[in-house]
Amino acid sequence: MTKKNKNIKYIDIAKIIDEGDSPILNKLPRFFIKILERIIKQDEMNDILTRSSNHIGVDFLPKMIEEFNLSLEIEGKENLPEIGKCFFAANHPFGVIDGLVLTYIVSQKYGTLKAIGNDAFMFLPQLRPLIAAVNVFGQSSKEYIKALEDTYNSDVPITHFPAGEVSRRYKGKVQDAEWQKSFITKAISSKRDIVPFYFHGRNSRLFYAIYTIRNILGIKLNMELILLPSEMLKKKNATIKVIIGKPIPYSMLDKSSSAHEWAQKIRAHVYDLGKNKSTSINF
Repeated sequence: MTKKNKNIKYIDIAKIIDEGDSPILNKLPRFFIKILERIIKQDEMNDILTRSSNHIGVDFLPKMIEEFNLSLEIEGKENLPEIGKCFFAANHPFGVIDGLVLTYIVSQKYGTLKAIGNDAFMFLPQLRPLIAAVNVFGQSSKEYIKALEDTYNSDVPITHFPAGEVSRRYKGKVQDAEWQKSFITKAISSKRDIVPFYFHGRNSRLFYAIYTIRNILGIKLNMELILLPSEMLKKKNATIKVIIGKPIPYSMLDKSSSAHEWAQKIRAHVYDLGKNKSTSINF
Protein backbone atom coordinates (compact mmCIF):
# COMPACT_ATOMS: atom_id res chain seq x y z
CA MET A 1 0.00 0.00 0.00
CA THR A 2 1.47 3.35 -1.00
CA LYS A 3 1.85 6.30 1.34
CA LYS A 4 -0.49 8.23 -0.93
CA ASN A 5 -3.22 5.62 -0.44
CA LYS A 6 -2.76 5.73 3.32
CA ASN A 7 -3.53 9.45 3.31
CA ILE A 8 -6.78 9.15 1.36
CA LYS A 9 -9.90 10.12 3.29
CA TYR A 10 -12.83 8.58 1.48
CA ILE A 11 -15.07 9.72 4.32
CA ASP A 12 -14.19 13.18 5.64
CA ILE A 13 -16.86 14.69 7.86
CA ALA A 14 -14.97 17.94 8.43
CA LYS A 15 -14.57 18.51 4.69
CA ILE A 16 -18.21 17.67 3.95
CA ILE A 17 -19.36 20.18 6.57
CA ASP A 18 -16.91 22.87 5.41
CA GLU A 19 -18.01 22.52 1.80
CA GLY A 20 -21.70 22.28 2.65
CA ASP A 21 -24.21 25.11 2.72
CA SER A 22 -25.86 24.34 6.06
CA PRO A 23 -25.57 27.36 8.39
CA ILE A 24 -26.17 25.11 11.42
CA LEU A 25 -23.51 22.53 10.54
CA ASN A 26 -21.00 25.21 9.59
CA LYS A 27 -21.22 26.59 13.14
CA LEU A 28 -20.40 23.28 14.82
CA PRO A 29 -17.29 23.51 17.02
CA ARG A 30 -14.32 21.39 15.99
CA PHE A 31 -14.47 19.23 19.11
CA PHE A 32 -18.04 18.24 18.19
CA ILE A 33 -16.95 17.32 14.67
CA LYS A 34 -14.27 15.10 16.21
CA ILE A 35 -16.99 13.39 18.25
CA LEU A 36 -19.01 12.83 15.07
CA GLU A 37 -15.95 11.32 13.39
CA ARG A 38 -15.62 8.81 16.23
CA ILE A 39 -19.33 7.97 16.24
CA ILE A 40 -19.39 7.19 12.51
CA LYS A 41 -16.12 5.26 12.82
CA GLN A 42 -14.46 7.47 10.21
CA ASP A 43 -10.93 6.11 10.69
CA GLU A 44 -12.07 2.48 10.68
CA MET A 45 -14.17 2.95 7.55
CA ASN A 46 -11.36 4.76 5.74
CA ASP A 47 -8.95 1.96 6.66
CA ILE A 48 -11.32 -0.60 5.14
CA LEU A 49 -11.80 1.44 1.98
CA THR A 50 -8.06 2.02 1.65
CA ARG A 51 -7.34 -1.70 1.88
CA SER A 52 -9.78 -2.23 -0.99
CA SER A 53 -8.62 0.76 -3.05
CA ASN A 54 -7.58 -1.44 -5.98
CA HIS A 55 -10.92 -3.25 -6.15
CA ILE A 56 -13.43 -1.35 -8.25
CA GLY A 57 -17.03 -2.15 -9.18
CA VAL A 58 -18.05 -5.81 -8.97
CA ASP A 59 -14.53 -6.73 -7.78
CA PHE A 60 -15.16 -4.63 -4.67
CA LEU A 61 -18.08 -6.78 -3.52
CA PRO A 62 -16.31 -10.10 -2.77
CA LYS A 63 -13.51 -8.07 -1.21
CA MET A 64 -16.02 -6.62 1.28
CA ILE A 65 -17.55 -10.04 1.97
CA GLU A 66 -14.03 -11.21 2.77
CA GLU A 67 -13.16 -8.06 4.74
CA PHE A 68 -16.16 -8.55 7.04
CA ASN A 69 -15.74 -12.33 7.10
CA LEU A 70 -19.43 -12.81 6.30
CA SER A 71 -20.97 -16.25 6.02
CA LEU A 72 -23.89 -16.31 3.61
CA GLU A 73 -26.81 -18.72 3.92
CA ILE A 74 -28.78 -18.32 0.71
CA GLU A 75 -32.05 -20.16 0.15
CA GLY A 76 -33.68 -20.14 -3.26
CA LYS A 77 -30.68 -19.54 -5.53
CA GLU A 78 -32.48 -21.62 -8.13
CA ASN A 79 -35.08 -18.84 -8.35
CA LEU A 80 -32.58 -16.46 -9.95
CA PRO A 81 -33.62 -16.32 -13.63
CA GLU A 82 -31.09 -16.97 -16.37
CA ILE A 83 -31.82 -13.59 -17.93
CA GLY A 84 -30.84 -10.81 -15.55
CA LYS A 85 -33.06 -8.01 -16.85
CA CYS A 86 -35.03 -7.82 -13.58
CA PHE A 87 -35.48 -5.76 -10.46
CA PHE A 88 -33.94 -7.60 -7.51
CA ALA A 89 -35.97 -6.05 -4.70
CA ALA A 90 -35.36 -6.59 -0.98
CA ASN A 91 -36.29 -5.51 2.50
CA HIS A 92 -33.65 -3.25 4.09
CA PRO A 93 -32.92 -4.26 7.72
CA PHE A 94 -29.24 -3.30 7.95
CA GLY A 95 -28.60 -0.22 5.80
CA VAL A 96 -25.20 -1.20 4.32
CA ILE A 97 -24.39 -4.89 4.73
CA ASP A 98 -27.64 -5.97 3.07
CA GLY A 99 -26.76 -3.74 0.11
CA LEU A 100 -23.34 -5.37 -0.20
CA VAL A 101 -24.78 -8.87 0.05
CA LEU A 102 -27.62 -8.21 -2.40
CA THR A 103 -25.27 -6.77 -5.02
CA TYR A 104 -22.74 -9.54 -4.38
CA ILE A 105 -25.31 -12.29 -5.00
CA VAL A 106 -26.57 -10.64 -8.18
CA SER A 107 -23.08 -9.92 -9.48
CA GLN A 108 -21.99 -13.52 -8.87
CA LYS A 109 -24.86 -14.73 -11.05
CA TYR A 110 -24.79 -12.15 -13.84
CA GLY A 111 -21.34 -10.55 -13.71
CA THR A 112 -22.72 -7.03 -13.77
CA LEU A 113 -25.45 -4.89 -12.19
CA LYS A 114 -26.61 -1.42 -11.29
CA ALA A 115 -27.76 -0.58 -7.77
CA ILE A 116 -30.35 2.12 -7.15
CA GLY A 117 -28.86 4.19 -4.33
CA ASN A 118 -28.59 7.76 -3.13
CA ASP A 119 -25.86 9.94 -4.56
CA ALA A 120 -23.82 9.81 -1.33
CA PHE A 121 -22.39 6.49 -2.58
CA MET A 122 -20.89 8.31 -5.54
CA PHE A 123 -18.22 9.67 -3.18
CA LEU A 124 -16.73 6.16 -3.02
CA PRO A 125 -14.77 5.38 -6.21
CA GLN A 126 -14.99 1.64 -5.48
CA LEU A 127 -18.79 1.74 -5.78
CA ARG A 128 -19.24 4.45 -8.38
CA PRO A 129 -19.44 2.11 -11.42
CA LEU A 130 -22.28 0.17 -9.76
CA ILE A 131 -24.52 3.01 -8.61
CA ALA A 132 -27.49 4.35 -10.52
CA ALA A 133 -27.77 7.39 -8.31
CA VAL A 134 -30.96 8.95 -7.01
CA ASN A 135 -30.62 12.38 -5.44
CA VAL A 136 -32.68 11.81 -2.30
CA PHE A 137 -31.66 15.15 -0.77
CA GLY A 138 -33.20 17.31 -3.47
CA GLN A 139 -34.73 17.24 -6.89
CA SER A 140 -32.85 15.00 -9.29
CA SER A 141 -31.00 16.83 -12.05
CA LYS A 142 -31.57 16.14 -15.74
CA GLU A 143 -28.33 14.14 -15.78
CA TYR A 144 -29.53 11.91 -12.92
CA ILE A 145 -32.89 11.37 -14.58
CA LYS A 146 -31.39 10.51 -17.96
CA ALA A 147 -28.84 8.12 -16.38
CA LEU A 148 -31.63 6.36 -14.47
CA GLU A 149 -33.83 6.05 -17.54
CA ASP A 150 -30.93 4.64 -19.54
CA THR A 151 -30.35 2.09 -16.77
CA TYR A 152 -34.01 1.06 -16.61
CA ASN A 153 -34.13 0.60 -20.39
CA SER A 154 -30.93 -1.43 -20.54
CA ASP A 155 -30.58 -5.19 -20.05
CA VAL A 156 -28.45 -4.83 -16.90
CA PRO A 157 -29.75 -6.34 -13.62
CA ILE A 158 -30.94 -3.70 -11.12
CA THR A 159 -30.88 -4.11 -7.34
CA HIS A 160 -33.22 -2.00 -5.28
CA PHE A 161 -34.54 -1.40 -1.76
CA PRO A 162 -38.04 -0.06 -2.52
CA ALA A 163 -38.57 1.27 1.01
CA GLY A 164 -35.97 3.92 0.19
CA GLU A 165 -34.65 3.79 3.75
CA VAL A 166 -33.41 1.31 6.33
CA SER A 167 -36.00 -0.53 8.44
CA ARG A 168 -37.22 1.04 11.68
CA ARG A 169 -39.56 -0.09 14.44
CA TYR A 170 -43.10 0.44 13.18
CA LYS A 171 -46.17 -0.78 15.11
CA GLY A 172 -43.94 -2.66 17.50
CA LYS A 173 -42.06 -4.56 14.79
CA VAL A 174 -38.77 -3.94 13.02
CA GLN A 175 -39.78 -3.65 9.38
CA ASP A 176 -39.59 -1.50 6.27
CA ALA A 177 -41.78 1.51 5.80
CA GLU A 178 -44.28 1.28 2.94
CA TRP A 179 -42.54 0.49 -0.31
CA GLN A 180 -42.44 3.22 -2.90
CA LYS A 181 -44.44 2.66 -6.06
CA SER A 182 -41.76 3.79 -8.52
CA PHE A 183 -40.21 0.34 -8.93
CA ILE A 184 -43.62 -0.98 -9.99
CA THR A 185 -44.11 1.67 -12.66
CA LYS A 186 -40.54 1.18 -13.88
CA ALA A 187 -40.89 -2.61 -13.89
CA ILE A 188 -43.92 -2.26 -16.17
CA SER A 189 -42.47 0.40 -18.47
CA SER A 190 -39.07 -1.32 -18.83
CA LYS A 191 -40.53 -4.86 -18.90
CA ARG A 192 -38.58 -6.14 -15.90
CA ASP A 193 -39.72 -9.03 -13.74
CA ILE A 194 -39.25 -8.56 -9.98
CA VAL A 195 -37.14 -11.03 -8.01
CA PRO A 196 -37.97 -10.75 -4.27
CA PHE A 197 -35.27 -11.08 -1.59
CA TYR A 198 -35.78 -11.34 2.15
CA PHE A 199 -32.97 -10.57 4.62
CA HIS A 200 -33.19 -11.99 8.13
CA GLY A 201 -31.78 -9.77 10.87
CA ARG A 202 -31.86 -6.33 12.43
CA ASN A 203 -29.70 -3.54 13.78
CA SER A 204 -28.93 -2.82 17.45
CA ARG A 205 -31.49 -1.81 20.06
CA LEU A 206 -29.79 1.58 20.28
CA PHE A 207 -30.49 2.27 16.61
CA TYR A 208 -34.24 1.74 17.07
CA ALA A 209 -34.30 3.47 20.47
CA ILE A 210 -32.92 6.68 18.96
CA TYR A 211 -35.58 6.54 16.24
CA THR A 212 -38.34 6.04 18.83
CA ILE A 213 -37.08 8.83 21.10
CA ARG A 214 -36.72 11.39 18.34
CA ASN A 215 -40.24 10.56 17.13
CA ILE A 216 -41.61 11.12 20.61
CA LEU A 217 -39.78 14.44 20.78
CA GLY A 218 -40.90 15.44 17.29
CA ILE A 219 -37.36 15.60 15.88
CA LYS A 220 -37.40 15.13 12.10
CA LEU A 221 -33.65 14.79 11.60
CA ASN A 222 -32.76 11.11 11.05
CA MET A 223 -30.24 11.06 13.89
CA GLU A 224 -30.03 7.25 14.00
CA LEU A 225 -28.45 7.14 10.53
CA ILE A 226 -25.17 8.32 12.01
CA LEU A 227 -24.92 4.87 13.62
CA LEU A 228 -25.01 2.97 10.31
CA PRO A 229 -21.21 2.65 9.93
CA SER A 230 -21.06 1.30 13.49
CA GLU A 231 -23.92 -1.09 12.72
CA MET A 232 -21.99 -2.22 9.67
CA LEU A 233 -18.87 -2.96 11.70
CA LYS A 234 -20.96 -4.97 14.19
CA LYS A 235 -21.81 -7.40 11.38
CA LYS A 236 -18.21 -8.59 11.14
CA ASN A 237 -18.04 -12.41 11.35
CA ALA A 238 -21.83 -12.62 11.11
CA THR A 239 -23.96 -15.11 9.23
CA ILE A 240 -26.35 -13.35 6.86
CA LYS A 241 -29.45 -15.37 5.95
CA VAL A 242 -31.19 -14.57 2.66
CA ILE A 243 -34.25 -16.06 0.97
CA ILE A 244 -34.79 -15.55 -2.76
CA GLY A 245 -38.33 -15.93 -4.02
CA LYS A 246 -39.63 -16.82 -7.46
CA PRO A 247 -39.67 -14.02 -10.05
CA ILE A 248 -42.86 -11.98 -10.23
CA PRO A 249 -43.70 -11.32 -13.92
CA TYR A 250 -44.16 -7.65 -14.76
CA SER A 251 -47.19 -8.73 -16.82
CA MET A 252 -48.91 -9.66 -13.53
CA LEU A 253 -48.83 -6.02 -12.42
CA ASP A 254 -52.08 -5.12 -14.13
CA LYS A 255 -54.65 -2.42 -13.45
CA SER A 256 -56.56 -4.54 -10.94
CA SER A 257 -54.44 -2.70 -8.33
CA SER A 258 -52.68 0.66 -8.30
CA ALA A 259 -48.87 0.85 -8.45
CA HIS A 260 -48.86 1.73 -4.74
CA GLU A 261 -51.04 -1.28 -3.92
CA TRP A 262 -48.83 -3.61 -5.96
CA ALA A 263 -45.76 -2.29 -4.13
CA GLN A 264 -47.34 -3.17 -0.75
CA LYS A 265 -48.46 -6.60 -1.99
CA ILE A 266 -44.91 -7.43 -3.04
CA ARG A 267 -43.58 -6.03 0.25
CA ALA A 268 -45.97 -8.35 2.12
CA HIS A 269 -44.86 -11.25 -0.07
CA VAL A 270 -41.22 -10.58 0.83
CA TYR A 271 -42.04 -10.70 4.54
CA ASP A 272 -44.00 -13.93 3.97
CA LEU A 273 -40.80 -15.41 2.53
CA GLY A 274 -39.13 -14.57 5.84
CA LYS A 275 -41.85 -16.41 7.73
CA ASN A 276 -41.11 -19.58 5.72
CA LYS A 277 -44.48 -19.38 4.03
CA SER A 278 -44.86 -20.74 0.51
CA THR A 279 -42.75 -19.01 -2.13
CA SER A 280 -45.69 -19.29 -4.52
CA ILE A 281 -46.97 -15.98 -5.83
CA ASN A 282 -50.55 -15.52 -4.65
CA PHE A 283 -51.82 -12.01 -5.26
